[in-house]
Amino acid sequence: MSDPGFPVVEPPFAADQPGEDGSDAPAVSGVLLAAGTSSRFGDANKLLATVDGEPLVRRAIAPLLATDLHEVVVVLGHDADAVREALADLPVEFVENEAYADGQATSVRAGLRAVDEAADAALFALGDMPGVRAETIATLVTAFAAGMGDPVVPAYEGQRGNPVLFGHQFFDRLAAVAGDTGGRDVLLSSTTTTLVETGDQGVVRDVDRTRDLPE
Repeated sequence: MSDPGFPVVEPPFAADQPGEDGSDAPAVSGVLLAAGTSSRFGDANKLLATVDGEPLVRRAIAPLLATDLHEVVVVLGHDADAVREALADLPVEFVENEAYADGQATSVRAGLRAVDEAADAALFALGDMPGVRAETIATLVTAFAAGMGDPVVPAYEGQRGNPVLFGHQFFDRLAAVAGDTGGRDVLLSSTTTTLVETGDQGVVRDVDRTRDLPE
């Protein structure tokens, strides 16, 4: 989706210089939303569909783990035990969203409750987007640290995508959202939302049906 009203920025960014120990860098928590029902995928859970022998959800979380995030939280719901098992050996925290059937906003709230209270921001990624590059995650964090905007949204050729990084100032508004829109209404209504051109087609490609699986 094109968002002509939002400013678009491109890296590199002149970020504030943190201390040598990184103590001044923002603490950004990663939250992977992996609770959905995969209703358009058929009978199987798309997050457990394999590509080259690897579950889709592992591919989706890989760029978060490859980036220097403060922590990574996985929100479970539908097929919680199976999704947890697919990620059991990874350095992540799990939280279960019992109300997952009520829409993505409930998973956003569950994720926010689980992140460290000291987090300066949270980056929300989707479990059905396996093509996002680790460099893209790092670019979003750097853009936030540089004060380029908040929320910070990745774009590919001007098209808005995911994951989206929200500063702590938006946590209460995110927690109040209802339905299946996640944080979309918050980022669309913010006057400080910024698109970051990433050159990463993965930010606009999700898996809804079997034909969407990477080859």
